[in-house]
Parts: sequence; C-alpha cells; structure tokens
Amino acid sequence: MLFRFVSEYYERLENVASRLAMIDILSEMFSKTSDSEIKSLVYFTQGVLAPSFDGIETGMAEKTAVAAIALATGFESKSVEAEFRKSGDLGKAAEDLSGRTRLKGISQRKLSITDVFEIMHKIAGTAGQGSKDAKLKMFAGMLAGTSPLEARYITRFALGKLRLGLGDATILEALAKAKTGNRDTKPMLERAYNLCSDLGKVADVLYSKGMHGIDNFKAEPFSPIRPELAERVNTFEEILEKMNGRCYAESKYDGLRMQVHLDKKAGRVEIFSRNLERLTDMFPDITAAALNEIDADSAILEGEAISYNDESGEFHSFQETIQRKRKHDVQAAAEQFPIRLFSFDLMYLNGASYMEKSYSKRRSALESVLIKRDTIRSTDRIMAVSAKELEKYFDNAISSGLEGIVAKDPDSEYIAGARKFSWIKMKRSYKAELSDTVDLVVIGYYAGKGQRTEFGFGGVLAAVYNDDKDTFESITRIGTGFTEEQMVFFRKNLEKSKCKTKPVRVESMLVPDVWVEPLHVIEVRADEITRSPMHMCGKSDYESQDEPGYALRFPRIVGKGFRDKGPESATTTSEITEMFRLQKKQKIED
Repeated sequence: MLFRFVSEYYERLENVASRLAMIDILSEMFSKTSDSEIKSLVYFTQGVLAPSFDGIETGMAEKTAVAAIALATGFESKSVEAEFRKSGDLGKAAEDLSGRTRLKGISQRKLSITDVFEIMHKIAGTAGQGSKDAKLKMFAGMLAGTSPLEARYITRFALGKLRLGLGDATILEALAKAKTGNRDTKPMLERAYNLCSDLGKVADVLYSKGMHGIDNFKAEPFSPIRPELAERVNTFEEILEKMNGRCYAESKYDGLRMQVHLDKKAGRVEIFSRNLERLTDMFPDITAAALNEIDADSAILEGEAISYNDESGEFHSFQETIQRKRKHDVQAAAEQFPIRLFSFDLMYLNGASYMEKSYSKRRSALESVLIKRDTIRSTDRIMAVSAKELEKYFDNAISSGLEGIVAKDPDSEYIAGARKFSWIKMKRSYKAELSDTVDLVVIGYYAGKGQRTEFGFGGVLAAVYNDDKDTFESITRIGTGFTEEQMVFFRKNLEKSKCKTKPVRVESMLVPDVWVEPLHVIEVRADEITRSPMHMCGKSDYESQDEPGYALRFPRIVGKGFRDKGPESATTTSEITEMFRLQKKQKIED
C-alpha cells in the first residue's frame, strides 16, 4: 500500500471523534493491506517501530527534524521553527513547507508503507560518529520525495507524536472487522495479544494463518505475557465466597513485579517489568540466578523482586528497591541493594505452556524447578478454608513488614491481561481506610497560582481507563499535597506530552490549563468514592450533564512521581464501580 493512501486514512482518523467511526476507517485501511505489509502498518499506526519491550526508537531529536525539513524544502531552519511555533506541531510545519517547497523539479516518489518503515528502521539503527548527520540526510531525502500530507505523518512518527488517538483495543477490533467482517472475533485476537504483547505479530499471524493461527496461538519465551491482575474485596469472608470455600494465600511483597524468560541451551535470559519494559541489563544478579537456580531448559516465571539488607536480612522499602532500576552504575547498585526474586507463578516450562493448567499444578511445577532457592525463591503460602486462617496469615504478613496477601483459586488457569476473582488481593490499606489506592492516568495539568506561580504547576486532572470503550474518563482533580520537588517533576515531565486540544481518547467535562497525552500513571489515595455530575467515570450517557459519574473525595498522590505501568493498566471504570459498591456495603454494615 502506498504511504500516500495510508496518510489519507490517518487524516480521516484525525477528523472523527467517534470510536466506531475510527474502527470503520481503520478496518477499511487494513482490509486493503497485503499480508506482507500488515505488520509494518500496524506498528506504524501504533506509532512504534517494534513492540515496546524491544526498545527500538527512531532517536530523532526535534532539532534534527527541523534541520531535515529545512534541507528537504529549501527553507531556512528559522522558517521551520517559526511554522512550528504557530501550530505547536512539527508535522504540520513539514506539511505546510513541503507544499511551498523552494526545491523545484524534485519529483515525488511513490513510497509504500514498507519503504517508509524500513527507512525509519535504518535511521533508528544508525549510531556512532557522524550518526546525527546521517540520520538528518536520510530523513530529509525521504521527505523531499513525498507529498505534503505524507510529510505530516512521517515527521510526527519520527518524533513519537503520531497523535491518532488510537488504543490497542481499537486496533484489535478494526483488525477483527477487516479480516472476518465483524468485531465478534476481537476477544480471540485479544487473547493472542495478551500472550505475546506484540500487536504486529498478532496481525501477521491473522493475515498469514487466519483465525486458525489465532486460535492456536501459544505463549513462548522472550515475548512477554501481559500479567494477570488481582481483584479486591473488603473482607476475608468474601474471599472464600468467591473461591468456593478454599484458597491458597500468598505473601504480597512491595517490590518490582518481574517476568523472567529463560532458554538455558541458548544461554539467554530476559527480564520484563509489569509494564513490559525490558529490565535485563539492570539486574545481572537475577540473570545469573536464572541460569544457575532454575532446573529447566526453558521457562517463563513471574515474581516480585525486592531488595534486602545482606547483614540483617531485612527487606528494604519500595523506594530503596526502585534504586535498582537504572541504566548506569548497575554493578554498584547491585552491591548496595542486593535483590531477591520471590516467584509466585510459572507460565511456561520446557517447550510447553503451563497457563492452561490449574494454579495448584503450576505452583507445584514452579517449586520443583527452583533448586538452589538463593536469589530466586518461591513466595510463602498456606491453604486456607476459613476467614480466621486468612486473617491470621494476613496479620503475620503485615507484622513482617509485607504489603498484604494475595488469595488464589487452586483450580484457576493463568488468565493473561485480565483482572478476575481467581486472584484477590488484600492489602494493609484495606484495614486502615475505606478503599485501596487507585492508579490513575494524568490527562492534564493546571498552572500554578499564588505561591505555586514560580513552578507553573498547580495540580493534575486524572482519569481511569474504560476498557470497554478504550477511553480515559476523568475522575478527579488533584491540587493539594504536592511538594516543591513534585511540582518541578510533574511540570517538567508533563510538558513533554502536552497537547493543544483534548486528546481523542479522553472524556472530560473539566478543562485543564494544559491537556496532555494519556501516558503517565500515578498512584492516588482518597477518603472515598462519591457520585458527581462533573466527572465522566461511570457515566453511561456522555451527553448528559446531569447524570452522575464517580469522583474521588480528598484525593492525594502517593509516591514522588509516575508508576511503572502503562495507561491501559490503570484502574478501570468497572473497578471503580465495584469499589463504590463495596464502600456502600461497608457503610451499611458499620
């Protein structure tokens, strides 16, 4: 498919606000795409060169892009910068100047999506001395032969700001419609995506092998599995009600959730975070332990990593554990903050998926392959059949400095990317306050007033994720409790993703001083959940000004900055609805 046609589809996407209209446009584009092109087109539409865990980026700086646009159009860099200032969008500047190019006689090239994608890959892979000039020339050469509309989207892509407002769920639904004629097959595609976290790979299998390939899709090492998530309840009695009167209870550690992938014959280990970020180079101790302490040819296991004091044996706080997540001085950090990985699940072993097996069988297999139990150990656990047993185990965990417990259904499969009542968490905060903390997505921020004027930051507007609609719905404005250090941090980092208008996937009646792309997650605690007509969370009718949604009362941020998770992993609308129900039930009982 010519990139000119791709650009026309992207422009149509920008001009619609309805998710259903977006799906129709996307599915039309995908239906006209060949088997050999679909993978590249899906990645490009996501705004990436590869799945996030591969860590491949174009590495194109704004200054380099400005110089390339100048070279491609014959204008001076200051003219490009002037156009950029007008719209705040370098893609628009490239489009406008390409339409008025001073370099006459240059014929437009008919670049395909594959051509553009391969050139971008080549730019990303250019490194070393002279790489900046080489990237500039390659990028300028590509722009010089394209139409103005193509220049808009190529430039945006290079800067990581494609701005189509598409979530992975919307792309999956469009793929389903494009290949099968309706959206009913989306759950099967979503299952495959949850097993590999690679939308391009799912599209490739769908186009080359059809639904048969999707139905037989299996997890395999080095493609991270989207983690299973735990539900929440307020009482130990409710846990047993959900799990037919018996469950395993595991200690819950306040550390870094990790997924370890091992192929011993190849001598390869990869470590991925909860957010599917590659962490391997940051944790050489866990990498070495995986090769020496796991008795398996290949495996995928999951656990919580936490640092400890080597002399006293006491565990460090999460703030100290997070010191290990760094790109520099890795060895020094490993010596200062040694790590233990407490593994709680096994999803793959010696060439076979274990996700379809019961938790009991997965856990038995996990314990059988952990031979040295030095750096990598299994979590402590008990079998409980009464609320008293659960409460006693919970109290022991809390008194040991742990975060709480996770109850697990002995007969449940591992359900990738889902939040089900087969796992239920109980944390210390449940006993102290009415509700747990929630993870919210920042969708905007406010300028500072009074003493905060110098910081240019006065708080954030935050949202939850509606996984049915693939949108972010406002739930609270947080304007108090920020330290000076936090105000500097949030202004500096949020400014990088600011938008001139409300992002397409955001639903909010409130308008912040500055909109931002829904990228960053924060942990928030509040006194309670209330009904409010001012917020969109839980509103079934977005057009109604009177129908109440949900809001947070007296919200405040927990921690110093952003959480290590993606926006689609934030607290969902359905979770807020359930938490509100539990809250009302608790009030009645009290």
